[in-house]
Amino acid sequence: MTDCRVPASGAVWRRSCTKSPTFAGMKKRHPVSLRKAICSILLCMLCGWALSGCGSRERHAGTRILIITTYGDIEAELYPDKAPATVAAFLRNVDSGYYRNTTFYRVLRDDNQVSGVPHSHLIQGGLWGSKSAIADRLPLIPHEPTNKTGLHHLTGTLSMARNTPGTASSEFFICLKDDPGFDFGGENNPDGAGYAAFGKVISGMDAVQKIYSRPEYDQQFTPLIAIQNIKRLD
Repeated sequence: MTDCRVPASGAVWRRSCTKSPTFAGMKKRHPVSLRKAICSILLCMLCGWALSGCGSRERHAGTRILIITTYGDIEAELYPDKAPATVAAFLRNVDSGYYRNTTFYRVLRDDNQVSGVPHSHLIQGGLWGSKSAIADRLPLIPHEPTNKTGLHHLTGTLSMARNTPGTASSEFFICLKDDPGFDFGGENNPDGAGYAAFGKVISGMDAVQKIYSRPEYDQQFTPLIAIQNIKRLD
């Protein structure tokens, strides 16, 4: 099985105002018509605002996901406009139900990494271990580095784990701190290509923190943390 884990070292947006006799006459003879006109204008404005709101929801359609865990739900927003290949592949896995009954299996903290190397702060999950046969046959994702996407590895960032660039497929991690070493040119990976950030937690960081603090041995959660499912919200 291709091991897409982050390496142990952490290498892992008119007319003039002149009075018009016609207007004056209308104002005097047709007060009801004027009120109707004003009401029509207000109605149009309200409709415009409503449509604007709908447009806003449509712009975000398909980008929000919910990671359901035994320690609470984690809501994240994905960025298909910035990392289209990565988001498309991740959502394909979501829609196929591959993340149902999987796990968060890995954690990197200051107390479980060797000294003298850049430390990382993350939890990692996916199909590794629980659905290895599926993970092995998934297509690889073209690498979308942060110098191309404009994204960065900040607290709450979702990113894809990989070996060499272009080998990510199903394993992902969530940053618990700002980790610029995961960006393109960063020092957390010897090849310097960084990892492919593709989303950010927008609700549920308390659940992420709870998972992060669970017992581990040799960077692996003991016991593993259940991911009950990942689903779209839009």
